[in-house]
Amino acid sequence: MLNFNINELLKKRNKSKYWLCQNMNITSRNLNRVINGETSSISFRYIEEFCKYLDCTPSELIEITENKKKEA
Repeated sequence: MLNFNINELLKKRNKSKYWLCQNMNITSRNLNRVINGETSSISFRYIEEFCKYLDCTPSELIEITENKKKEA
């Protein structure tokens, strides 16, 4: 599973989600969907913009974690 470290990067740079939404011209709802992993795809344009505004690389922005298996 892909996870986006947006909240951590914002805190590190003393920026808010509101600031990021305004600069990227993205709605807070869509930003929260990305942060919470509620989206099934994301365009390269958004990845590039996240990296630009958060001053990071794609490897700092995205981390891969194992899916937790549901127990029966």
